Amino acid sequence: MVLPVLPRLKNLPEGFSSEGALRIELEEGVPIFRASAAVRSRIQDLLSKQQDTVLNSDEEQELDCYEEIDDYLSLVNRTVRNLYLNQQAG
Repeated sequence: MVLPVLPRLKNLPEGFSSEGALRIELEEGVPIFRASAAVRSRIQDLLSKQQDTVLNSDEEQELDCYEEIDDYLSLVNRTVRNLYLNQQAG
């Protein structure tokens, strides 16, 4: 079995608090990591602002960081789910 390579994050958004930034939900007994409501709200604020005007460089960097975190969480969630499914099949 080939394990995926986890990407290395360069940094976290400046306003990203490690306290309460993520929540864990169970889907069919498998833990799934998701951004908290506060983080999702901040991302939505940045995306809305981006539609109306140009983000400043700090905001653009923050949004890029959130995108990296989303990619990372997606990879972690897929990996955990695949390990669970492989365990069930074996």
